[in-house]
Amino acid sequence: MEACSNLKIAVASSDGENVDFHFGKASKFIIYELDGEKAEILDEREVNVNPAEKHQWMKTLEAVRDCDIVIAVQIGLRAKFGLEGVNIRFVSDEGPLEDVIRRYIRHYKFMKS
Repeated sequence: MEACSNLKIAVASSDGENVDFHFGKASKFIIYELDGEKAEILDEREVNVNPAEKHQWMKTLEAVRDCDIVIAVQIGLRAKFGLEGVNIRFVSDEGPLEDVIRRYIRHYKFMKS
């Protein structure tokens, strides 16, 4: 990923307002595009997960495969390796969506400076 290219960020959110899902159980992702300064919503993706089943991370991985970053509350070890295997970075955070995105942008800018 080059500094000048835009990043796609997938955020696990049940209601479009809060980051509140474990990656492997996320039934919805809000997809943002970050240009380094601001993030805009591109898409909302539904994932057909069954709350009674364990280890559904491959379903969620398919939903975010074209993204660069995934933000969720937690992730299992197998899923983390799965994301890393397709060059997607995982960030653990939770709270109001706007606050989480703002924190990530602040961190991104700091790391690029």
